[in-house]
Amino acid sequence: MKHTYHIHGMTCDGCRNHVEQTLKAVNGVTDAMVDLQKEEAVIEMGRHVELEAFQKALQADGGNYSIHLPGEQDGHPKQEKPKPKGNGTGTFYCPMHCEGDKTYDSPGDCPVCGMDLVEEQSLSTNSTSEKWTCPMHPEVVEDGPGDCPICGMDLVPMEPDLSVEEKTYRKLLNKFWIALAFTFPIFIIAMSEMLPNNPIYGWMDQKYWNWIQFALSLPVVFYATWMFFERAYRSIKTWNLNMFTLIGIGAGVAWIFSVFGMFFPDFFPPQFKTEFGTVHVYFEAATVILTLVLLGQVLEARAHSKTNSAVKELLKLAPNKAVKLVDGEEVEVRIDDIEIGDILRVKPGDKIPVDGVIEEGNSAIDEAMITGEPIPVSKGEGDKVSSGTINGNRSFLMKAEKVGSDTLLSQIITMVNEASRSRAPIQNLADTVSAYFVPIVVIIAVITFAVWALWGPEPAYVYALVNAIAVLIIACPCALGLATPMSVMVGVGKGAQNGVLIKNAEALEKMDKVNSLIVDKTGTITEGKPTVERVGAFGEAISEEKVLQFIVALNSNSEHPLAEATVAYGREKNVKAQKADNFNAVTGKGVEGSVSGKQLALGNPKMMQYAKTEISEAKANEAKEYQMQGKTVSYLSVDRELVGYVVIGDKIKATSARAIKELQDMGIDVTMLTGDNHDTAQAVAGELDLADFKASMLPEDKLKEVERLQSEGKSVAMAGDGINDAPALAKSDVGIAMGTGTDVAIESAAITLVKGDLHGIVKARNLSDAVMLNIKQNLFFALIYNTLGVPIAAGVLYPFFGILLSPMIAALAMSFSSVSVIANALRLRSKKIDS
Repeated sequence: MKHTYHIHGMTCDGCRNHVEQTLKAVNGVTDAMVDLQKEEAVIEMGRHVELEAFQKALQADGGNYSIHLPGEQDGHPKQEKPKPKGNGTGTFYCPMHCEGDKTYDSPGDCPVCGMDLVEEQSLSTNSTSEKWTCPMHPEVVEDGPGDCPICGMDLVPMEPDLSVEEKTYRKLLNKFWIALAFTFPIFIIAMSEMLPNNPIYGWMDQKYWNWIQFALSLPVVFYATWMFFERAYRSIKTWNLNMFTLIGIGAGVAWIFSVFGMFFPDFFPPQFKTEFGTVHVYFEAATVILTLVLLGQVLEARAHSKTNSAVKELLKLAPNKAVKLVDGEEVEVRIDDIEIGDILRVKPGDKIPVDGVIEEGNSAIDEAMITGEPIPVSKGEGDKVSSGTINGNRSFLMKAEKVGSDTLLSQIITMVNEASRSRAPIQNLADTVSAYFVPIVVIIAVITFAVWALWGPEPAYVYALVNAIAVLIIACPCALGLATPMSVMVGVGKGAQNGVLIKNAEALEKMDKVNSLIVDKTGTITEGKPTVERVGAFGEAISEEKVLQFIVALNSNSEHPLAEATVAYGREKNVKAQKADNFNAVTGKGVEGSVSGKQLALGNPKMMQYAKTEISEAKANEAKEYQMQGKTVSYLSVDRELVGYVVIGDKIKATSARAIKELQDMGIDVTMLTGDNHDTAQAVAGELDLADFKASMLPEDKLKEVERLQSEGKSVAMAGDGINDAPALAKSDVGIAMGTGTDVAIESAAITLVKGDLHGIVKARNLSDAVMLNIKQNLFFALIYNTLGVPIAAGVLYPFFGILLSPMIAALAMSFSSVSVIANALRLRSKKIDS
């Protein structure tokens, strides 16, 4: 029998899998399938199972899940991702993405792998950096310098709140120093046994020194490194076996063995005892192992903080204050107090506070921090400026258009954060290996103990114990888990600094495999700033002024770049816009409507066919003269009669030809698709030395071209900037949107180029190549490290070279394995992707 239930409380695929496995384990259940999106579970039972049994099973390990029958508790809201609380400025997530994109509202460690959760960066991190307080009265907090209203003392800048990441690092560092302080004397006492006529035994017997080692080990085990044992216990309880499972077992066995040996020495055979009759203790092995693992955690926390340095640099771009014009007066205000429509003064050298448009004045704007381009861009009245960019040597007035989270800088930070948390398909390899890794290592440790106990030299059991512990300690599934996400995090940040915004890690991986690129013409190859070069009339039945008047009337309702160009041209010519009724935009063809009772249509030849208007050969030839020059010609019909045309030019971007050449040199086939006619397309393709192009392409035609190339086994990237490109962008393996394009195109794409420049595709490809190579290096190192390290720790070299690996050396190697993976990922920060 099958029953369907509603499940609430799931936030990611990790939750879904956990719930599914829990339900399957309930007595009487033969199978269970859980759907995350529908919040639904279909359970197959051999016999009827009460609802309470499922609820009890789901809550047994503290899970916040609820299950009920359909129709009950209808309208239960879908649980959203936990929001940050306390001092955190963003959500917390596992750097190894063990539970997909699941986030937490407070710091801690991952319930799956045990690693410290990482805090997502956001613009609000800077909110306190300009606060001032009184050293005598900390309750006094002001937005700027001054004196205390209570005691009159000068206010001092407040220390900005340390990030959770920094606090975690400092907490680990403090614990490390404590662990080191107690471990060092234990190590000295233990190593003194190697000295002839051990001098410290003249002070007191060995058994008393063992008690001193025991006492010194307590702060190390039960304070400084107790978290490792907590994580190990939780990993075994939930059966999410990880690195801390191995550390907890290995170090725990060494310490418990030593304690047991002190209290019950007669329990052990002679080979475990010293010449003084005491049992060999391993307090130094346990504490040194734990301290070295803690050192690894400290180094890892420090190195990890550098992986998202790109986001932190972006955060620094956001200014805290701006100069606002209020009733003609300049007033300094906080960024949070700026509203849409406010007029702001931007002085020379200042950071532009929000996104907006220049109202008065002009200047050169340094946009390198957002676009990656080092040359300042000249901006004048009507030009858009972005938050975080730096003004040159002139002052200007701007109007705020986007504030807060809507600014380009904020959106970039959000996209980088989300992409950093996404999973690349190649990570599935590491996940598959990691799933079996810990149980296999434990089995190898058991086999190692058995082999040494049965066939090892005397004292065989001592060798068996030490080598089994070494096997457990040296293994590092953590290095495997970090191999991919660390490279992705650094790579995504590197891209953002160069104006290449990656939506997710999958896009970064797929970009490396792209061998066919489709590019749109207008706004992608060309500037996307069309200008009217001529308005013409066919015959004398209608004047050119009237043609322009009709065109302006129709295009006043359209947001297409070509339409905006004609409306702007009409304003220059002082054309009075008439009202167009029954306006309709025909995708990929043109627009239609009625003016003063006359039915108008404006667009390309396909629009004329749609409007049942014939284009004579003579009129087509007149337009062809301009099309051969790479211009776009739109026809105007009035009551199904062709009466005029408008010629629109759009300059080819200076970098387009070089970018296409570089992409072709990489082995990528580049094809231009455009809605323009063949002559215009051919002229543009000729200027770019581009052999492959197709003209008169509607949105569905572009989509079909993507599907055709994919059916031939090609990995296809599509670059475009308009609504017409959205279907093809979404269908392609990698959609690339120009940052200067429409929101629809950007939303449909996996990669966004802030500058809207084809050269950004070259950067994206170079970045993808570098990241994928880095990931493969990390995976290779992690696999080789574990493949060689575990057998060496087990003692395979002993029969041939007499070499055994101390558990302490194994702990040191394990601690540095994860750090080395992160260090390799950090090399991407210095990678040059702008060829």
